[in-house]
Amino acid sequence: MRDEGAAGGAGESAKSFRLHNAVIPARPLAPALYLVATPIGNLSDITLRALETLAGADVLACEDTRVTRVLLDRYGIVNRPYAYHEHNAEEAGPRLIAALEAGKSVALVSDAGTPLVSDPGYRLALLAIAAGHRVVPIPGASAPLAALVGSGLPNDAFFFAGFLPSKDKARRDRLAELASVPATLLFFESPHRIAATVEAAADVLGEARAACVCRELTKTFEEFRRGTLGELAAHYGDGAAVKGEIVFVVGPPGEAAAPEAEDVDRLLTALARDMSTGKAATEAARQTGLPRKDLYQRLLDLKDADAG
Repeated sequence: MRDEGAAGGAGESAKSFRLHNAVIPARPLAPALYLVATPIGNLSDITLRALETLAGADVLACEDTRVTRVLLDRYGIVNRPYAYHEHNAEEAGPRLIAALEAGKSVALVSDAGTPLVSDPGYRLALLAIAAGHRVVPIPGASAPLAALVGSGLPNDAFFFAGFLPSKDKARRDRLAELASVPATLLFFESPHRIAATVEAAADVLGEARAACVCRELTKTFEEFRRGTLGELAAHYGDGAAVKGEIVFVVGPPGEAAAPEAEDVDRLLTALARDMSTGKAATEAARQTGLPRKDLYQRLLDLKDADAG
């Protein structure tokens, strides 16, 4: 990262952005790490504060310079972006901290949405905080929030869980851990795994639970497919090709009464006759809404008691 790049790759007069035919100068930024939210699809979903920060920052770090360049060109910003991603974080991170130490302003963006949400920006923010530098969020677009408000599911409490594991057993175990969380659940998912994920969610969380697959948010082919987990599993199980970025939203569990301890023991014992301990605990968690970890331990206790 050369000094001339740290100054934005151009003279101070170039620190501006364009809105339609108007060129707007960017005011100087105080030294800090600025976490700048960028559009998740529609390039018009950018705030004025974000544009001024991208134009005025001494150093602009991004996940993919090609993606960020499209946004910069759209708004006439000549600042030169530098790559900061999971593959070069150990090398690029200290350079960005050094820029902060030198009294420069550093802006960080991801390819889309808010930095630090499922990307390595979290590590950079920790380094900046540990070194005593200001960390300034520049809020804006967020795929999980867009999906939440568009899904029609309860939004008074929600839990963002990122990506589920790719392996089926680990995926189901994670869903079982989240089964009783009293909130709407949000996951990122890839198009080639959405069918398997919805099927697992229907099995673990129950087919009647409300959900929504939110695809290509803010883009031309934006889609909100709403229904029960059973209905969605049937739709995606047909093998139809799915494209685009996805946020999978699952409504909170129902207000079912907590089962009696004796009933839980009977259920665990019955399931364990035909299943391994882990599978029995997972199935019991799906049926009762109780934490899988607690049910697993209870089943071990029951087996120890029978052995004794």
